[in-house]
Amino acid sequence: MRQSPLTLRRWTREEYDRLVDAGVFHGEPIELIGGQLVVAEPQGAYHSSGIGAAGDTLRSALPPGWLVRVQMPVALDDESAPEPDLALVPGTWADYVTSHPARPVLVVEVAESSLAFDRREKGSLYARAGVPDYWILNLVDRVLEVYRDPVPDAAASYGWRYGTVERLAPAAVASPLALPSVRIPVSAFVA
Repeated sequence: MRQSPLTLRRWTREEYDRLVDAGVFHGEPIELIGGQLVVAEPQGAYHSSGIGAAGDTLRSALPPGWLVRVQMPVALDDESAPEPDLALVPGTWADYVTSHPARPVLVVEVAESSLAFDRREKGSLYARAGVPDYWILNLVDRVLEVYRDPVPDAAASYGWRYGTVERLAPAAVASPLALPSVRIPVSAFVA
């Protein structure tokens, strides 16, 4: 007996937004990644603490006019609305009443069990969307991975990857590209 290949139903961001607005997911941790609905992994205490510490650290270092969105959607393209652990965007909350931000200047994922997915799939997705600064708070190795310079790469999950990758130890200092005068001790993230 011959099996036919599976057909996947790809979703647009507009369709996904309508489903969310209609309450179809009932608060389930779902993200739209490259047209596919992806269920987020449950968070352990270490992961949750990492998100909280990173969010507090970023907020305390920012000048007025910037927001740190915690696990809220960003409208990357027509088929993606991921909910990164942290996204740095310009403006005020009132600027995003009718739509999610489309161009975060920094995205941070806190990774423990999701480290490989955050490096490959999410990294390629953010690079394709032109996110200039992508950080992974790597809880496994206790380092901050800084990804910059998106470049096309046919072998990458979404056809793009970051050309520059730097691993910063706790003694190092990181600065968002959009705010180079903001200096954040990596130890505040990975303590």
